[in-house]
Amino acid sequence: MFLLLGTAIFAQQANEADSASDSVTAKRVCAMVSRFHISGKPINDEISQKLMKRFIKQLDPQKLYFYKSDIAGFEAEKNQLDDKLAAGDVKFAYDAFDLYLKRLQERMDYAQQLVDVDHDFTVDESIIVDAKDLDYPNDQSEMNERWRKRVKFDLLNLTLEDTKLKEAREQLHKRYRNNLITMAQTDKAEKLEMYLSALTHCFDPHSSYMSPQTLEDFRISMELSLDGIGAALRSEDGYTVVAEIVPGGAADADGRLKAGDKIVAVAQEDGEFVDVVEMKLSKVVRYIRGKRGTIVQLRVKKEKNSALEVYKLTRKKIELSTSEVKGKIIETGDRIPGKTGRIGVISIPSFYRDFRGAQRGDEDFKSTARDVRKVLYDFRDQGGVDGVVIDLRFNGGGALSEAIEVSGLFVDEGPVVQVKQLDGERKIHNDVEPGAVYNGPLVVVCNRLSASASEIFAGVIKDYKRGIIIGDTTTHGKGTVQNVMPVSNQMFSFLR
Repeated sequence: MFLLLGTAIFAQQANEADSASDSVTAKRVCAMVSRFHISGKPINDEISQKLMKRFIKQLDPQKLYFYKSDIAGFEAEKNQLDDKLAAGDVKFAYDAFDLYLKRLQERMDYAQQLVDVDHDFTVDESIIVDAKDLDYPNDQSEMNERWRKRVKFDLLNLTLEDTKLKEAREQLHKRYRNNLITMAQTDKAEKLEMYLSALTHCFDPHSSYMSPQTLEDFRISMELSLDGIGAALRSEDGYTVVAEIVPGGAADADGRLKAGDKIVAVAQEDGEFVDVVEMKLSKVVRYIRGKRGTIVQLRVKKEKNSALEVYKLTRKKIELSTSEVKGKIIETGDRIPGKTGRIGVISIPSFYRDFRGAQRGDEDFKSTARDVRKVLYDFRDQGGVDGVVIDLRFNGGGALSEAIEVSGLFVDEGPVVQVKQLDGERKIHNDVEPGAVYNGPLVVVCNRLSASASEIFAGVIKDYKRGIIIGDTTTHGKGTVQNVMPVSNQMFSFLR
């Protein structure tokens, strides 16, 4: 399998973000994209025009908020964004977002009025839902008509789901209200992330800029652990609601916090409480997560009464076991009468790897290959299996090194994947471990959402004629490798 290297994920460390301005970050990202992207394209007027279109589309993909005159105002700068970014000027992003919020407020106010209007559903009229077939409205009259149809369309969709009209109206009121509240809480780091990712997406769809918060979430997904209280949360009617208590976490050990409880305020150690009602869920999560061993206080409204209780919890390491590799043995006689045999099924949700744990030399760092190896040994210890099925459905990929190591569990040593480097050279990544852990019959199940590392593994199994691939007619089709690169003083000094 042949892949391209050079698309990148540019990640801002939290301590860097505290001291570095948006201007410095923008300059660094521009320099890094120009230097390290595989395409070798310059950031010029062509990229500037693409950036403007992408950012506006991010804000208003359905052309429901901006007027044609707004777009004309933006386009006055369409050939200047490249130069401004190189100089560290990101004012366009904040100005555009501010105007978007203004238009959003106008539209949500109008939509709330339309929800309670008696719409005539017997009239023969249509709505264009594909924004590619729409232009931006010329004036308020056109915008109002577009929204009249949109609200009517939303109401109709809800009532077609057997929702009564009164309930549908209540749902729409909440939807429009929550949309405005959520977007109004977008902070500067999120706006900058949107803008700089729009820039990197001008080069390819997989390169992006990650803010410190997004980087933390990315690391959690790769390491399958976090420091917190061990509670899955959801947003509901302005409240942060406990959806589930994670076994083995701080909340589970304490025993008081329950699914359905509403968290209304959060405090650090013995600090003051911060009201989190109507707060965006991602921000509430930031308040609750923290360094293990530290204390967080939660002011909680219990599900069955209105009394408020305060819980002090000591944060601890939470293992995200639900996202780990899972194995099970299926007795074929249980599924197919008259047949005998045992099939081992291994589900791989992602190719995760705790890079920091590996660098520290931790003996038990999280690794997909290690977990798959354990499952294969478990199959052997339970009397063996007659065949193995690897389930890669919905597996969007992960660490290239893990795809290589997992491949090595099923094939003898040899080439796994070729990667084209920035200098044009091809680097061959090999499975260097002789022999295979499992040599028996093998099936790999994929679907259209199996991507990246999943496709590498499936390609290896196919190329070595090691097993058969079943599932959808195609996988996702991603042929690039990403490197996570810090947006740091050291990297910028190297570029200069």
